[in-house]
Amino acid sequence: MQGNKVLILTASFGNGHMQVAKTIEQEFIRQGIEHVVVSNLFAESYPRMNQMTEYMYLKSYSIGQPLYHLFYHGIEKIYDKKFMNWSYYFGKKRLTDLLTKEKPNMIIYTFPMIGVPQFLSRHGMSIPTFSILTDYCLHKIWIQPYIDQYYVATSDLKQQMTHAGVPETNIRVTGIPIRHAFEQVIPPSSIYKKYHISPQKPVILIIAGAHGVLKDIKTICKTLIHEHVQLVVVCGNNEALRVKLQALATQFPERLRVFGYVERIDELFRIATLIVTKPGGITLTEATAMGVPLILYRPTPGQERENALYFSKKGGAIIAENIDECHMYIHRLLRNEEALLDMKYAVRSLHHPHAASNVVRHMLQLASEKQVKTLLS
Repeated sequence: MQGNKVLILTASFGNGHMQVAKTIEQEFIRQGIEHVVVSNLFAESYPRMNQMTEYMYLKSYSIGQPLYHLFYHGIEKIYDKKFMNWSYYFGKKRLTDLLTKEKPNMIIYTFPMIGVPQFLSRHGMSIPTFSILTDYCLHKIWIQPYIDQYYVATSDLKQQMTHAGVPETNIRVTGIPIRHAFEQVIPPSSIYKKYHISPQKPVILIIAGAHGVLKDIKTICKTLIHEHVQLVVVCGNNEALRVKLQALATQFPERLRVFGYVERIDELFRIATLIVTKPGGITLTEATAMGVPLILYRPTPGQERENALYFSKKGGAIIAENIDECHMYIHRLLRNEEALLDMKYAVRSLHHPHAASNVVRHMLQLASEKQVKTLLS
């Protein structure tokens, strides 16, 4: 459909929401829709408050865990019609400017935009509105009136939403959209050569997250460095962590490889025997695409804990609450090929191929149908 103008509203609390927004933006462009605008609405409306909130979110991985637990579960308790009416004013000025300037005929959320649907309704704007849930658990703030379609990771999540009152026809199980690179076929031999990694030993991939917040990585490496494995650590944007680990890697160049931000991280997933990481929705989804078993280390309260419990229940991941457990589980899996293979099958069974292209095609179809209905009415 030519002439479409797409507005994607997201937030930078964690990297996942922004990453899905960018993935969907790129997929629209791949499908011929060039006018796509991504807005971090809260940050653009309240930059100082956003910085403080992002700081508090990052602290949820350390001293702020109890506070984040109260916030995450507390919002669900107070989330009602009065709260939604109050939230109508969040980002109102910036949203008005965006709608006036961009004139979108599609709006997409990769973060629960409290108040935006009410804003559109109050102003009589009949714009097709879509919401992409970026985790494997349900938080009540995702459920809002006037959403044309929700896109979710699993049939279990769809069932939770229908029990919460969302019509079944308004929910589509597509999987969480991830980067196109994870759909490509690449021979592992070229990857081993590119990253100077031996194909003769198991590869333990440790992912610290975009902000490098996974705890105890240096200690984990010291614990595993004398095992018959190769450790590959991705530190994200945490340069201090990368420098600290690089000093250790210098002592064990054949056993430890350390990277900062890796654009083609899909390549490292392809050669990983096992991944140690935090249970962010996007990392988990990327693991399903590659069928890589997961050790989820000390998940924080809230959506990451819920994600971890879901993957553990499905058999694709093991939750490790401390370094000793992490070492023990890795040791067991590397010596039990059958258990490792079972985990590979389990995590792979959660994958939905081509989620991004399927989501965008469906959005375009629904938007076209809504436009036709509007013209005929």
